[in-house]
Amino acid sequence: MDDTAIGIAASVRAGERKAVEVLDACRAAVASGKGPLNAFVHVDEALARAAAEAVDERVAAGDDPGPFAGVPIGVKDLEDCAGMPTSHGSLLYKGRGPVAADSVHLGRLRAAGAVPIGKTAAPEFGTLNFTKTKAWGITRNPWNLERTPGGSSGGTAAAVAAGLIPCGTASDGGGSTRIPAAFAGLVGMKPSHGRIPHPGPSGSQTAVYGILTTTVAESARHLDVTSGPDDRDRLSLPAPTLRYEDAIETLDVAGLRARWSLDMGFVEHVDPEVARIAEAAARSLAAAAE
Repeated sequence: MDDTAIGIAASVRAGERKAVEVLDACRAAVASGKGPLNAFVHVDEALARAAAEAVDERVAAGDDPGPFAGVPIGVKDLEDCAGMPTSHGSLLYKGRGPVAADSVHLGRLRAAGAVPIGKTAAPEFGTLNFTKTKAWGITRNPWNLERTPGGSSGGTAAAVAAGLIPCGTASDGGGSTRIPAAFAGLVGMKPSHGRIPHPGPSGSQTAVYGILTTTVAESARHLDVTSGPDDRDRLSLPAPTLRYEDAIETLDVAGLRARWSLDMGFVEHVDPEVARIAEAAARSLAAAAE
């Protein structure tokens, strides 16, 4: 059975699986990976079950819960999720009570049927490219527990790469989605600033919300669900004029050009396996554009 976000949503919307059954499988996976990975800093089973049950009730009533129907997600611990605490990876915030409202980004995912199950680890205030804090300890890469999944979205990366959840929220100012994606073998991109509204004060003029997934199609669906203006964010962009999930299959890339470098002109050593895989990917992309 397809356990990507798209596969789960399709089966839940069709009544082939119940959201609570998907959640139970996810909860078991999270419990099994809790010790070695330290991907989650907070899990709320009651809130998650209530959200999953609400999705199932809508399906039973003949309604469509949305394109993320019944999909369990982790929420990066720098982003607000109603009913859960936001610690920002800091002892200053650890132990505080739950926040009252979702971020605009998460609110749109929840409205599309996503089921937040907990908060994923992040370095303190998202300032590091590895995930280690005094508040929550060290988060490890499921491919090699002696390695980091990167940062600042390291907890989400660890959880998705380990198969604990199909996808989870991320954010990126200077690589905080893209670095964990590279370290954990995931899809992670930085949307244009303003594509996903980010109202309120921010410590960065470049930070944007995002997601970590295992497929490009899931990331495209995420953009379809979360993009669009919001009056609370004066920098938010107009609504897209296309559907991203369609565009990834239909966009004409003939004639497009891109540059690729093995060492960026200064890196002294690149692992031979990484070099081989990266060059093969670059040549495949070049061939597709011919």
